Amino acid sequence: MQTCSQCNTQAPDTAVYCPGCQADLREFSMSAVAIKKFQENPRVQSVRIVVDADACPACQQLRGDYSKDNIPQLPVPGCSHEEGCRCFYAPTLSEIYP
Repeated sequence: MQTCSQCNTQAPDTAVYCPGCQADLREFSMSAVAIKKFQENPRVQSVRIVVDADACPACQQLRGDYSKDNIPQLPVPGCSHEEGCRCFYAPTLSEIYP
């Protein structure tokens, strides 16, 4: 499931537009917004895709660290888990405190 950052409506992984407010989920899903914030933050050195232990093979293949310029989009295309893609981003920080 995807969540719209504009109205918090959940949509299936395959949805392109939010069923609640019609926002483009390629730009306004929570994961798309997270990528933008990570790319803009100078403390973020890389981004890790975190995957559940029972994730589908498509999601398992994306597990790992990615440079800020090469972050794969979530939900994972081709995810076959019955609950949909449950992967999420976790930033790797260069410093924790200011």
